Amino acid sequence: MIGIIDYGMGNLHSVSKAIERLGYQYIISGNKEELGNASTLLLPGVGAFGDAMDNLNRLELTEEIIERAVKGTPILGICLGMQLLFEQSEEYGIHQGLGLLPGKVVRFQGDYKIPHMGWNQLHFLQREHPLLTGLEEGHVYFVHSYYVKTENRGILLAAAQYHQEVPAVVGRGRIIGMQFHPEKSSAMGMALLKRFLEESEVGVWA
Repeated sequence: MIGIIDYGMGNLHSVSKAIERLGYQYIISGNKEELGNASTLLLPGVGAFGDAMDNLNRLELTEEIIERAVKGTPILGICLGMQLLFEQSEEYGIHQGLGLLPGKVVRFQGDYKIPHMGWNQLHFLQREHPLLTGLEEGHVYFVHSYYVKTENRGILLAAAQYHQEVPAVVGRGRIIGMQFHPEKSSAMGMALLKRFLEESEVGVWA
């Protein structure tokens, strides 16, 4: 059972419909007891980092997510949900994240269009990773004004280019993040979402 975490800021409809199309059962919940029955967790997100963390804390989901991660539950963060997996964000002040991955979230800086919005090519950095093995690089859909900076390149699975390298897929163990919206990214996005759910189901993550 896939648990889609509802903390009031996720693109729940499109994410749940994508999972439904892939043939998986799911629940949408902001209740930690209900989510405790899920074998895999999805953390979607649209909006501001600080508000998202406030909502997770208010619903007592922050510690639940961290505890589940420590126990080896596969977790996928999507868009803002990916950013929440990291240690810190500078979006409208300094905010602490879930701390499941090393790095911080910073704003794009430059004389170019912000937010980064539209279709960009993915470039696989770790083709041997179970999430990417056998897949072809393709385009995915981004909408974000902030991106992740990390000194640990070992967690970077795929990147896009938008006036600099933008971490697009990150991962360590069973914690995976996608900066884009896989549920809105046509064949490439659905292939990645399908692979994540397949690998989570059979338990082959490192």
